[in-house]
Amino acid sequence: MHDAAFAADPHQVYDRLRAHGPAGPVELAPGVDATLVVGHEMALRVLQNSTLFARDARRWKALNEGAIGLDSPVLPMMAYRPNCLFTDGAVHLRLRKAVTDSLARLNVTRIRRDVEPIADYLIDQFSERGRADLLNDYAKLLPLLLFNKLFGCPADIGDTLTSAMSAIFDGKDALRANEELTACLMELIALKRRRPGDDVTSWLIQHPAGLTDEELKDQLVMLMGAGVEPERNLIGNALLLLLSPDTSGRDSGLLVEEAIDDVLWNETPIANYATHFPVQDVDLGGVVAEANTPVVISFAAANSDPALAEARRKHSKGAHLAWGAGPHACPAKDPAQVIAVTAIEKILNALPDLTLAVPEKELAWRPGPFHRALVALPVVFSPTPATRMVSALQNRTGSAAAEQPLPSVPASAASAGRQEPARKKGFWSSFLDIFRV
Repeated sequence: MHDAAFAADPHQVYDRLRAHGPAGPVELAPGVDATLVVGHEMALRVLQNSTLFARDARRWKALNEGAIGLDSPVLPMMAYRPNCLFTDGAVHLRLRKAVTDSLARLNVTRIRRDVEPIADYLIDQFSERGRADLLNDYAKLLPLLLFNKLFGCPADIGDTLTSAMSAIFDGKDALRANEELTACLMELIALKRRRPGDDVTSWLIQHPAGLTDEELKDQLVMLMGAGVEPERNLIGNALLLLLSPDTSGRDSGLLVEEAIDDVLWNETPIANYATHFPVQDVDLGGVVAEANTPVVISFAAANSDPALAEARRKHSKGAHLAWGAGPHACPAKDPAQVIAVTAIEKILNALPDLTLAVPEKELAWRPGPFHRALVALPVVFSPTPATRMVSALQNRTGSAAAEQPLPSVPASAASAGRQEPARKKGFWSSFLDIFRV
C-alpha cells in the first residue's frame, strides 16, 4: 500500500482483498504488516467495539520487539501519542471531552469569517499569474493558516507552526520539524496561560479537564494533524471533481456540497486509518488478526462495499465512513465541511473560468497508505488583479489604510511550502501584516 501502483488505483487492492473476505493482510510500508478491514459491516464492528479493539499503540508487538525501525515512514501516523486518537477508556473520555467542548464553541459564522480573508489572501498571491497549483498554493495552505487563527497564534509562532507542519506532511526532515513544532506549541501554551484569548488553545487550557502542558501540546498536534491533511484532500479532490471535463461538474450544475459528498464517498480524503490493536486473537471473517497487531480500517473500501450500492447511489450521508464511527468518530465533521465549502466557493467565484492545465489522466496521486491525495492540481484562468484583500479591508473597516500596497509571499514558497530564511516573513506573519483579525 506504499507504492505508486496503489496510489494510482487503490481499489484494485481493496477488490482483491474483498474477494476473500471482509479483511486481509497488507504491507503499509516496507516491513510494516497489518490487517486491512475492507467490509463496511466489519469496519463498524471494529470501530464500535473498544473493549476488544484498543487504540493504544503502545500495544504494538512488532514495534515493541524492535522489528520496525524508528525511521519507518508510517510511525508519525501510527505511534502512540497521549491524545484522543491513541487512548482508551477514561483517559480517552477526559481528553475527548476537552476537545469536543472546545470545538463546540466554533460556529458556522465564525468559521466562515475566519476562512474568507485567508482565502482572499492566498488567491491574491497567484491571481495575476493566470496559473496556479490549487493543491499546494491553496488547498494545502488554507487549513494551515486557519489553524493559526483558531489557535490564536502570534506571527512568529504561526510562521514556525506552518513551516513545521508542512515539513512533517511532506516528509522533509521530519525529526527537526517535530522538534520545532513541539517548541512553538509549548511557547504558545505558555503565552495563552499568561494572556488567554478567544481561541481554541485558551479554551483547552480553561477546560475543567485540567490538561497539563504536555497534554495540551498533544491535543493541538492531533487537531492539526486530523484537520490539515484531510481538509487539504477534501478541498483538492472536490475541486478536481468540479473541474473535471469527465464529470462536467460545474457545467452540469453540481453544487459544491454535492461535490464534497461525492468525494467523501468515492475519493475519501483519509482512505485508510483508525489503527486498532486487538487485545486478543480475533477472527475477522476468516482472517485471524493476532493480539497487539495493527488492524487498519479502510474507510474508502468500506464506502465502496457492494452492500452499500444503493446508499452510495443516493449519496446517503449517514452511511459512509469518511468521518469514522464509534467512540473515536471525527468530532469536527461539521466545521470541516463548512471550511471546505467556503474555500471552494471563494475560489470558484474569484476565478470563474478555472480550467485544468493538464488532462485529468496526467494528474498524479501521492503515494502513501493512509491518504487519497493529489500531488498537484495545476490550473489556468484569466489573470485578475490581486485586490481581494484590499476589498475585504474596505468592506470591514472603510479605512484609508486599506488602500496601502499589500505585501506578498514569494511564489516559489507558495508552490513548495518550504520554510523561508529567517529574514523573510512567513505566510502567517505576512497575512497578519495585512489583516489583523
